[in-house]
This record gives sequence, C-alpha cells and structure tokens, in this order.
Amino acid sequence: MPAIPRRICIYSKDVSNITGKSERHARALLSRIRTTLGKARGDLVTVSDFCQATKLRPEDVEQFLIN
Repeated sequence: MPAIPRRICIYSKDVSNITGKSERHARALLSRIRTTLGKARGDLVTVSDFCQATKLRPEDVEQFLIN
C-alpha cells in the first residue's frame, strides 16, 4: 500500500494545534501571513510559508500534521 503523501497546505485547526491558541487567533495569524506574502484572501498558506513566517522548523510542524 503506498504511503499517504504529506500535505503542503496548513489550516487554522493545524495552527491552533501547533500554537495552542484558539482557532480565531490561528485564522488571524494565517491572514497576517497571507497579507505579508501578498496572497489573496482565499489563497492557501503552505507549510513552508507558515514556517518562514513563524520561524518554526518544518520538521516540528510536520509532526503535528502527521498525527
């Protein structure tokens, strides 16, 4: 059976789990990241974008996405 590919997008629930903050705070953080990167309102934020903005290591973030 093939391995399930990792996600490249990060959602507010993921950010909430990673940071321990509320989903409302997580949505606001994702919105600030989009604004900083010049993305439109509905554009997806990648794990790479999130790590760059928060200075977290991708390996640490991916642990939350796998589990």
